[in-house]
Amino acid sequence: MSSPATAFSSAHRLYVKSLYRRYLKNALDWTVRRDIWRGQAMQIRAEFEVNRNVSDPRGLAEILQKAEAHLVDMKHPDPCVAPTAPGGTKWERNLPPSMAPLYDHEAHSAAH
Repeated sequence: MSSPATAFSSAHRLYVKSLYRRYLKNALDWTVRRDIWRGQAMQIRAEFEVNRNVSDPRGLAEILQKAEAHLVDMKHPDPCVAPTAPGGTKWERNLPPSMAPLYDHEAHSAAH
């Protein structure tokens, strides 16, 4: 029989880590000041630690479903996006120029 630490797959651990990171990112969207956000991050970590040793798959599925629903309810309507990230204010603003010729002389001379 497996121990509680190895009872779930690595995909499950990745899912929980993703959920944790989404919780932290959402909290940071609501609270921009890092000193205030740090307290909220510690509370989020404490919530995750409370359910760390849950080994019942059905109970854990219910906990995760409630966490996802809570995250959807608390989602920020206008999340912070880094300026150079996709969706940011500087995304693709200063694209490097194309290295292709502006006018293809060879194709034009072959057509005439």
